[in-house]
Amino acid sequence: MKTLFEKGTASEMINRIEKISPQSSKQWGKMEVAQMLAHCGNGLEMAMGVINPKRVFIGRLIGPLFKSKYTDEKQFDHSSPTSPEIKVTEHRDFSTEKHRLLSLVKIFSEGGEPMVKQPIHPFFGKMSPQEWGIGMYKHLDHHLRQFGG
Repeated sequence: MKTLFEKGTASEMINRIEKISPQSSKQWGKMEVAQMLAHCGNGLEMAMGVINPKRVFIGRLIGPLFKSKYTDEKQFDHSSPTSPEIKVTEHRDFSTEKHRLLSLVKIFSEGGEPMVKQPIHPFFGKMSPQEWGIGMYKHLDHHLRQFGG
């Protein structure tokens, strides 16, 4: 499985992000393109411990049963739920968010597994740095596909 800790995979994601433009139209979902970029940046900040979401009750009950979906070969479903702490609903500036996301991908990937400071996912529970690296790749891939990238 691909992970953002692999140099080639990180380069692929950076190239895909660079191709996203303000005119990129969504294939599904509610977010506009700048909101998506901000949301993906928030996801990386969650993995790095900058954003610390609360553990959701339903996740405590069933999260471990679905944890393999975060790291398996299958793409995320279009209607996958998200943590409120990384959700973005307000208007965002495209340029600012694109620059921020590119920077965060580079910091996360170049820093490697020590960049993961969040041992607990709000839904899935305890996560290893390897699982975060795979999950962050899948998360970015999901949202870049959402906007044709």
